[in-house]
Amino acid sequence: MATKKESYTGADIQVLEGLEPVRKRPAMYIGGTDSTGYHHLLWEILDNSVDEVINGFATTVEVTLHKDGRSITVVDNGRGIPVDIMPKHKKPAVEVILTTLHAGGKFEQGNYIHSGGLHGVGSSVVNALARKLVVEIKRDGKKHVQTYGRGKATSTLKVDGPARGTGTSVTFEPDPEIFGEKLKFDAELVRERLEAKSYLHKGMTVIWKDETATPHTSVTYKHDGGIAEYLTKVVSERNKPLVPAGSATTFYHSRDNGVRLEAALAWTEATDEHIRSYVNGIPTNLGGTHEAGLRGAVVKAVRNYIETHDLTPKGVTLTAEDIREGMVAILSTYVVEPQFQGQTKGRLNNPEVTAQVDGVLRPALEKWLNDNKSIAEAVVARIILAARAREASRAASQAVSRKTAVSHRLNLPGKLADCASTDPGLSELFIVEGDSAGGSAKQGRDRRTQAILPLRGKVLNAEQASTDKVTTNKELQDIVSALGCGIGSDFDISKLRYGRVFLLMDADSDGHHIATLLLTFFYRHLRPLIEKGAIHIAQPPLYRVDIGKETYWALDEADRDRIIREKAKGNAKPNIMRFKGLGEMTADELKETTLDPKNRLSLRVTIDNPIETDRLINDLMGKDVSARFKFIMERAGEVQDLDV
Repeated sequence: MATKKESYTGADIQVLEGLEPVRKRPAMYIGGTDSTGYHHLLWEILDNSVDEVINGFATTVEVTLHKDGRSITVVDNGRGIPVDIMPKHKKPAVEVILTTLHAGGKFEQGNYIHSGGLHGVGSSVVNALARKLVVEIKRDGKKHVQTYGRGKATSTLKVDGPARGTGTSVTFEPDPEIFGEKLKFDAELVRERLEAKSYLHKGMTVIWKDETATPHTSVTYKHDGGIAEYLTKVVSERNKPLVPAGSATTFYHSRDNGVRLEAALAWTEATDEHIRSYVNGIPTNLGGTHEAGLRGAVVKAVRNYIETHDLTPKGVTLTAEDIREGMVAILSTYVVEPQFQGQTKGRLNNPEVTAQVDGVLRPALEKWLNDNKSIAEAVVARIILAARAREASRAASQAVSRKTAVSHRLNLPGKLADCASTDPGLSELFIVEGDSAGGSAKQGRDRRTQAILPLRGKVLNAEQASTDKVTTNKELQDIVSALGCGIGSDFDISKLRYGRVFLLMDADSDGHHIATLLLTFFYRHLRPLIEKGAIHIAQPPLYRVDIGKETYWALDEADRDRIIREKAKGNAKPNIMRFKGLGEMTADELKETTLDPKNRLSLRVTIDNPIETDRLINDLMGKDVSARFKFIMERAGEVQDLDV
């Protein structure tokens, strides 16, 4: 049991000299003694080599993981760490750098314009926490070598023969007294970091050698496409389609006129935003002021495009999160005197960088959107969809929780005549107008693969109703329950019970209106079903035409007249019957004309122009009566027959 000490005098004050503070409290300098801290030692040495590349003094960095998995070597062809004697310390400069905290060439501008490490503690911290460290320097035609152990020089700096060229090689092994005996370098993690570096710095060659692999591997990375090429790789890894799919949708911009930065971004079908940011080549996993500048620039540029081109949607407010949903971005900035949060450099704190990044990217992105109108409109349509989905999900979460079908047979609507098949690829659902037509459809269907769901009257207008009303409406509830895929935040397309859904309505104005109401519901609340191609509009005939012993089916008057003109030969008099509704058709007639896949006609519902579709639905089905009046007046001259 510890005893409490009453006195507190000068004898209790402990002064840690040299690199002792680092070994005493390593977490203060590298964040911890876990795998992250273990690898941070390598990042410090690697960043020193990359700093030579950034500032134009080197072109190649080579990293070798040795067979033991614990020791690693970083080599660059830069200028080489200075080896001349420093009069004040009476030691070579390299020894002072490796054994003294806050010693380095990055405090004053001149040697390095941009640098990843300005604290002057990187190399010395690595040395302090390494069991062994060997530095080899090529300068002035000579090769200089010195060894260290746990922060102290274990040999003097020696000349080890002549050397061609210049550069620095550092080999070290993290100290097991600090990190334990089990930790090793993660070869794949190191490889990924090196590959990222090659994207960030055009013209740099990165060589990765892994001696722990069998056989030994050696890979060279050089990406002249820079971060635009990196963005393509990141998007493909996330496995989310670009918006619009298959187009050159990458925005890229670079500037080296007072503000040096590179940015590349694209929108995908993902539901989150993904930003990888770097400052002077250092990954800033916690973001910072440069990311804030990027986010602000994107939101302002897109808002300005929407307002300029009159694309503001009705009935929904676009938030910054909606605009950035699905965005994937790479941002690489270069700051002369970066202020990082902590030695591990996870976050940039320079307040002036936000305005600098915003000032460069916002006008550039606006110009790109205006120069690529088709891409811009696809992105805006995707943003509007995100906003509507967000508001629908929020409203649904506030509504009374309702469970959808959890299996093929549970919680299905009582009036659903289900099919025997449980394979969505074979199963079809016909949503039928009226009980009468539903009865004929049930008799004429193929019971193995075709299900029938009759509806009574006109369903709720999903464009004018709140999500709460939509989710509690009995008719729409029955549709969602039958489909099994849920709605709002519960939506899961993998649970869809039918591969094809047919809207089977009367071929009159009322039938068209009901079909439009259902399409509005599907578009606003189950849009992925339309995008998947699962929604179809059945095409029942309006006329039956008997000519002699032959029977023909006509979709409308024009089709009827064509049949009579082509088929009624000689004295044959056609017998014409007009169906007032599906209920007047027998089960056999409905089967032959509308249900049987061999004979039926149907229209697959697709979305060609999302922005125009969104606007049209809002105008025709929304609460604003003036929009509908304008639509009718503009098209009144096109009406030939009015069904009243």
